[in-house]
Amino acid sequence: MPEVLRLVRQLAEYEKASGEVETTVDEMREDAFGTNPVFDFFVAELNGRIMGIAIYYIKYSTWKGKCLFLEDIVVDEEQRGKGLGHRLFQEVIVMAKAAGYRRMEWQVLDWNEPAMRFYQKYNAVLDPEWINGKLTFDQLQAFGEVL
Repeated sequence: MPEVLRLVRQLAEYEKASGEVETTVDEMREDAFGTNPVFDFFVAELNGRIMGIAIYYIKYSTWKGKCLFLEDIVVDEEQRGKGLGHRLFQEVIVMAKAAGYRRMEWQVLDWNEPAMRFYQKYNAVLDPEWINGKLTFDQLQAFGEVL
């Protein structure tokens, strides 16, 4: 898990959000392998070191049923452009297909042209119509206080 978190932090830095990573190795370990796992992942290893990850979880669509959400796909900076991202992405596709999921979804930042080009190679639909909504941890904690 330390290597997985290292790559998550590398992604946050790339996305200009390095201060946003709050999760810890222990939390990730519990959330992946504990009594109630909430995510799973694939890793790409090179010479015994994790150089890429694809983190996903199962979500539910009221219209479609079970779907897979790809939270992050990250390849170590020094290994980008060598096919590891494609291998990870394809592994997730194969698993989603085998499990019979109705859809596979992910998000990409609107300025991340390399990622968009990556996904377009798979004829992926990059849908600008939907707007993401969220409540932060602090907002959740303050709920009830503001109402």
